Amino acid sequence: MPEIGYLGQQRICNAKVLCVGAGGLGSPVLLYLAAAGVGTLGVVDFDEVDESNLQRQVIHGQSDIGRKKVESAKAKIHEINPAVTVDMHHVQLDASNVLEIFSCYDIIVDGTDNFATRYLINDACVVLNKPCVMGSIFRFDGQASVFWSAHGPCYRCVYPKPPPKGLVPNCAQSGVLGALCGFIGAIQATETLKLITGIGSPLVGSLVIYDGLESSYDNIKIAKDPDCVLCADTSKAQLLEDYEAFCGLPSFSSEITAEQLAARIHSGEAIQLIDVREEYEWDEFHIEGAVLIPQAEFYDGRARAKILKDQPIVLYCHLGIRSAHALNVLKQSGYKNASHLLGGIDSWNEYKRNG
Repeated sequence: MPEIGYLGQQRICNAKVLCVGAGGLGSPVLLYLAAAGVGTLGVVDFDEVDESNLQRQVIHGQSDIGRKKVESAKAKIHEINPAVTVDMHHVQLDASNVLEIFSCYDIIVDGTDNFATRYLINDACVVLNKPCVMGSIFRFDGQASVFWSAHGPCYRCVYPKPPPKGLVPNCAQSGVLGALCGFIGAIQATETLKLITGIGSPLVGSLVIYDGLESSYDNIKIAKDPDCVLCADTSKAQLLEDYEAFCGLPSFSSEITAEQLAARIHSGEAIQLIDVREEYEWDEFHIEGAVLIPQAEFYDGRARAKILKDQPIVLYCHLGIRSAHALNVLKQSGYKNASHLLGGIDSWNEYKRNG
């Protein structure tokens, strides 16, 4: 294409792009950027491939179940284009490592599904003056934009504060039409290539909203907030100390590891061990001695009638996300002696295999 040309191809080959998340959005982003010939692709993800992911995370397959997502993604990228350099970051992104990781890349693509990480990504991009290609999905709806504080608004200009705790579940909790991930991810990949090559008008100052059920597509203009707490004066921009606390998740003091939980159970402590997943997940596997109280019952109040305040409480789910939100509801209701299992039932199974 003449719009790309030889210079554009060189820019693509020399570009370094980091994709945070190798899930529903990260899958199409990484596949298309690899096919386009982006020279270096970084992948940040601390999770492993699960069979329930496959309907939306098309970079992984049945043979990858149980494998680190970064390893699976790297293998698929090299099947498409072995010339691409792939940097794997099998870590949980947080304030202690985000600046070091981001500093090595030209463009950051946000493929995450939780608000704590989304605000962290935005803030790091503002501090480092890097463009953030954002995408988000929920059931049948999707959004996409490019946040770049040097040329337009940042994420906080549009969303100064996260939504109320527990109001917006992630894809694993609420479900998402798998094909929607491909639609929004393709927009993110397109915007990334536009930024790299300098062609067209990137979505800086614009928010694309797509309704999959109605097939409606809106482009809304968004402006920089002169009073933004972060990017109004980028020379003073800095990261928060605790993004989970900012988004209303419990602090680390309310988390216990699988090893700690096993020790408490072995000691005979009278723990109320509560599984907050759905019934079909419970039927597949659950921790012995647990009882099932799905997450929805914490929000509508039914759970409180089933839980004693005078006994220690430990909640768990698949990865620790739903249990963290349910725990926060309990804490607000006065249940002080409560915690949740870090890493969820996945960490429990891993401990049992290796312990």
